[in-house]
Amino acid sequence: MPKGGGSLRGNTVSFTLLSNSMHQDIERLLSQPFGSLPELIERQAAHRPGHTALILEDQRLDYAQLCAGMHRVAAALQQGGLGSGEVMAICAGTSVEYVLAYLGALRAGVAVAPLAPSATAEHLSAMLDNCGAHLVLRDQEVAAQWPLHASAALRCVALDDAPDAGQPWSQWLAAPGAVPASIAPEPDWPFNVIYSSGTTGVPKGIVQSWAMRWAHVRRAITNGYGPDTVSLCATPLYSNTTLVAALPTLALGGTLVLMRKFDATHYLQLAQQHGATHSMLVPVQYQRLMACPAFDGADLSRLQHKFCTSAPFSARLKAEVLRRWPGRLIEYYGLTEGGVRCELHCHEFPNKLHTVGRPGEGADIRFIDEQGRELPAGAQGEIVGRSAGMMSGYYRLPEKTAEVEWFDAQGNRFIRSGDVGWLDEDGFIVLGDRMKDMIISGGFNIYPSDIEAVLVQHPQVAECAVIGVPSEQWGETPVAYVVARAGEQPTPAELRDWLNTRVGKTQRVADVQLVERLPRSEIGKVLKRQLRDEYVKTEPGIG
Repeated sequence: MPKGGGSLRGNTVSFTLLSNSMHQDIERLLSQPFGSLPELIERQAAHRPGHTALILEDQRLDYAQLCAGMHRVAAALQQGGLGSGEVMAICAGTSVEYVLAYLGALRAGVAVAPLAPSATAEHLSAMLDNCGAHLVLRDQEVAAQWPLHASAALRCVALDDAPDAGQPWSQWLAAPGAVPASIAPEPDWPFNVIYSSGTTGVPKGIVQSWAMRWAHVRRAITNGYGPDTVSLCATPLYSNTTLVAALPTLALGGTLVLMRKFDATHYLQLAQQHGATHSMLVPVQYQRLMACPAFDGADLSRLQHKFCTSAPFSARLKAEVLRRWPGRLIEYYGLTEGGVRCELHCHEFPNKLHTVGRPGEGADIRFIDEQGRELPAGAQGEIVGRSAGMMSGYYRLPEKTAEVEWFDAQGNRFIRSGDVGWLDEDGFIVLGDRMKDMIISGGFNIYPSDIEAVLVQHPQVAECAVIGVPSEQWGETPVAYVVARAGEQPTPAELRDWLNTRVGKTQRVADVQLVERLPRSEIGKVLKRQLRDEYVKTEPGIG
């Protein structure tokens, strides 16, 4: 068992801490099926007040300071009349104040809606309207692109004290030493409302309950999170990818190191400087680290717990990380909505790197056809899942919630992933494509990932993405976008001909586009809709 780790068996938690006599109450809390994350932070502050909780550049907070800041936010919210059932929105870059605001809202029982600063002003306003928040915390950069006007119905607070972003944070906070009124959270209370990136229309708000987040904290113990953890987070705070690592780190007494923006060289410097032990990264970040000239000379011997999620993680890249970066490498496949949850322990199953692993503990994964009928094991179909961590629904969108729910013959509720996959003979899940990314050409279903898996084997191809574009003859036809390896200059015709001799007749691409980089969201997902829109605008129709 890694130092500071633990194990979960049923409802029992075994959590080895620095001093068991001092931490019996924390151990007791963690052994419960449901508990409060802010209460855990309060206990950490009581027992190890001077232990470093948060680091961002030259700013440091110990647990006493973290707890005091959390209390000042919670008291300010309560003084403003906000409590359970209310929603507070945050739209800002990564900062210490952002973390305090998030935790303080939870301490007051207020749900948090973290909004992506990269979203358009139109989408941000639509998300604000959906969540119904009457309080928005933002910074100057966001205020410049999203000019909200404060009113009796909408209050704005400037996290960075910028005068044109709202009431200054330093003035809004409750007085030092403020102690908020106690709350008694229920498992079904909304913990946060997570919005998708908004790349395919106005995003939906995913309501994650307190019970769902508590399950995340307890599960983190099995992955070595604890009081000795130093977790390096290099993704935005509004992302669920960050939250599933950051919140357990603080709840379990570790140290959270944040980055305002990912840079491979700076990441390596921070990992060494602070002795990082854990890190959650997205695939494109692993790719950039592997390409960084400073990587092989960096001492990452303490960083033994590496995780990856949010976007397809190629088998080739997994293999390279395993070869050059010793330690545990775990890929998570799941949904922000919950239900579907798989884990691939790459270091234990190097012959299964083409899969996303097996269903996680307590997860029930099934496969259904287009009519919603359950398929036998091994058949290819849409992945649906059921687990302890499942969203309550899409906020104020019952019809959209119903669209992603599937019920088995016994009436058990599952969440539909929208992904196609199948179970191999060893119980590992092989992932196909998003159903919406599937290309229907001449009546045949074509999965872009099948074509991408072949194209990326070309020695001059660094990465690629295949999309479907309108075709008069076939309805849709595949087109490939390619980023060449450094120093290589393949021609589109050469790549197209090479690929089309290696795929099936229906999979042949009509065109290859060379680009310097693929458009990605802030957490590394390729924006295929953007590629489709650009292609249709700039290229003549395909027969």
